[in-house]
Amino acid sequence: MNKLGWAVVATAGSAVLFFFGTGLDPVPELAWVAPLPVLLLAPRVPGVAAMAAAFVAYLAGSAGSWSYFWHSLAVPRPAAIAILGGSALLFALATGLFRLLVRRGHGFLAALAAPALWTVALYGVSLLNPTGVMGTLMTTQADRPSVLRLAALTGGWGVEFLVLFVPAAVAAALAPGVRGLSRLAGLVGVAAAVGGLVFWSTPVPAGPSTRVALVAPGESRWAADVATPAGQALLRSYVDQIGRLPDGVQAVVLPEAAFAVDQAARPRLVEAFTEVARTRSLDVVTGVVDTTPDGRFNSALAISPSGPPVEYRKWHNGDSPNFSSGTQLAHLAGIGLMVCMDVNFADPSSEYGEAGTGLVLIPASDEDVDGWVHSRTALIRGVENGFSVAWSAVRGTPMLSDAQGHVLAEARTGGSPFTVVVADVPIGPGKTPYARFGDWFAWLCGLVALTGLVVGARRASLSPVTTNAGQL
Repeated sequence: MNKLGWAVVATAGSAVLFFFGTGLDPVPELAWVAPLPVLLLAPRVPGVAAMAAAFVAYLAGSAGSWSYFWHSLAVPRPAAIAILGGSALLFALATGLFRLLVRRGHGFLAALAAPALWTVALYGVSLLNPTGVMGTLMTTQADRPSVLRLAALTGGWGVEFLVLFVPAAVAAALAPGVRGLSRLAGLVGVAAAVGGLVFWSTPVPAGPSTRVALVAPGESRWAADVATPAGQALLRSYVDQIGRLPDGVQAVVLPEAAFAVDQAARPRLVEAFTEVARTRSLDVVTGVVDTTPDGRFNSALAISPSGPPVEYRKWHNGDSPNFSSGTQLAHLAGIGLMVCMDVNFADPSSEYGEAGTGLVLIPASDEDVDGWVHSRTALIRGVENGFSVAWSAVRGTPMLSDAQGHVLAEARTGGSPFTVVVADVPIGPGKTPYARFGDWFAWLCGLVALTGLVVGARRASLSPVTTNAGQL
């Protein structure tokens, strides 16, 4: 088979593996091998061909997400095109750097620099993108607690790096022109990383459990006005559903923007939930769109059997001009509050982790197909920062998880008037190394990527490769 034939086979192979191993419903194990065919091809064909194959493979592999991005209410179409095309371009650039370094005999540096470039670039996007980041390689491993535990040390960026480092190390070891220790070092690194994940066990202080219930309607209704008959009917239906919860529930979480209130209507909502809170001896957390003299906020309102309500105002509202943003954490008896898109960003999760918060309750609203991905984004934040998560999403996947990344209970909304999920949720320890030290690993990736770029550029200028040895 000629080089064109091998390029087609490698591109198609990576595309198929990316399609099933990433996206909205990934097979976790396939994500580890998806880059491998293209990375094996890269040093054996011209640079332009290698990068083109990588771009096409990743873009075609993301086809399962095209419809979601095109029709998403949260991601504008220009941003959707930038995300899809930018991700494919980034994989092409990482592949180009990998090829450059292995062709000059730097196999170990190639195995490190390619995933480092990918990881630090995504980190930069996470800081600049108004909707944050979700659905990357780290998310593919969200149902693998043994892998995800790394996030408590490095943040999710360590998982992001590792998933790409493994195939890069294998491809570097098999690349022509790589000899001796440079060939073996990457494989030793893979063995060390995998062995560390298998045998590393961080003692987790045993905390008490809180029985939490998630209640989400089968029909999505955004911000029902409590002052209207329809809003009152919805409020009564929620109160009735809470009244039928199993004994022992200590907190119940409703979805994002379940109700809309102003200063006049707010007491009616608080009174109704306070009554059922007292009757059932539990806390009620509901999403509200709350209009105040200070602005219009997308909030989580926590109502206890006694004491005043506690309100958390959503920090991150995307590029929506309709809402003001909050800046403060909020706790109800030591339990934290967030809202939906907040989990797409490092903060406020890291601040809750640094404060030692062990459980965070999160009203949310999704778009059906992205329910699993968004719930797992919340789960990753919990592992990073040492807190358990109660994710109550309409049009999505209500989920309860512990601070080690185990899903305790979950369901899909729809098909019944209400979806109810109940589990005993252990309080996490908080204050993980990542919560204390932040995105140190992402910055380390930046240093490694820069080193790879400098070494590759210097070697290219000093001793350009003119031979075709080792190509297919």
